[in-house]
Amino acid sequence: MAIEKTDPSLTVKLLLAWLWVGIPLAWGVWVTLNNALKLFQPPAA
Repeated sequence: MAIEKTDPSLTVKLLLAWLWVGIPLAWGVWVTLNNALKLFQPPAA
């Protein structure tokens, strides 16, 4: 099985696509977890 060289511009495009999706996804997960933690806080006096 031979390893083929890929076009460097394809690698950059793939990285940008993952960042385009990954950054908003990570932000959404972070905000959701922070809001969910509020459910487990003791009630304010």
